[in-house]
Amino acid sequence: MRPAEAGGRSPRERLGEGLFTRVAGPDGARHRARIHGTPGPRWFGPERPVRRVHGDASMFIGGLSALLLQSLHPLAMAAVAAHSGYRGDPWGRLQRTSTFLATTTYGTAEHAERACARVRAVHERVRGATASGMPYHASDPHLLTWVHLAETDSFLRAHQRYGARPLSDDECDGYVEDMARVAVELGIPAPPRSRAELTERLTAYRPELAVTAQAREAARFLLLHPPVPLVARLPYGVLAGNAVALLPRWASGQLGLPRIPLVEDVCLLPLGRATTATIRWAMAPARQRVTTATG
Repeated sequence: MRPAEAGGRSPRERLGEGLFTRVAGPDGARHRARIHGTPGPRWFGPERPVRRVHGDASMFIGGLSALLLQSLHPLAMAAVAAHSGYRGDPWGRLQRTSTFLATTTYGTAEHAERACARVRAVHERVRGATASGMPYHASDPHLLTWVHLAETDSFLRAHQRYGARPLSDDECDGYVEDMARVAVELGIPAPPRSRAELTERLTAYRPELAVTAQAREAARFLLLHPPVPLVARLPYGVLAGNAVALLPRWASGQLGLPRIPLVEDVCLLPLGRATTATIRWAMAPARQRVTTATG
């Protein structure tokens, strides 16, 4: 009798289901069935780059890197610190984000539109002021654009460095174009539609960026005091280290995060690729079940 038969589930399945539950939440299986199993037209067909990027384990690193990059905008960071609950309910925030990404990437057009409408309604309520008195409103298109740029750039960088099948140059442009489809629905009037434009728009925000006490606190929380079990601290540390290495050098420099190129290339990058490969391997059976169930 094989180990999987003796215990009901193999170690691979237990690891994959544990990771899925952490990321998708206790209702993850129900959301997954709805997202993949509901018939109807989708925003993105199976050939679109966004499906390849968002379905890869490299998103674990890309997501962490995006949070660090986003924190450099004082208004965005003030809104996150005051309204997101990232410290009190970090897993809940991750689960809501992952469900949104899955719905807009793989769900029906109707479900994707509803998900974007819910996010717009939340953004409309999020407003306040920084410690220095600067007002912010989460539905401000300029602020929304910054968050979109940081996410798109980070997810794409991560996929090109750690993904199982990196995109071609044309596919990279296609990914940015796909992300623009979601951005417009969220209230961003003119998102970038190519990788070159994405880089240009990110650079244009640099004069607005600054490290605040809230940004430093968020970096410490994500990198030094993550809400993960002791047994997961080592692999999480590998993911977090690679998230820092993924940042543009100007961004990691502003955040005061150390970078040692030789260590990154010789040690950190291989460990990051090995860790994402392990996550990909562990979560593959669940993806295969979804594919079989939905045809």
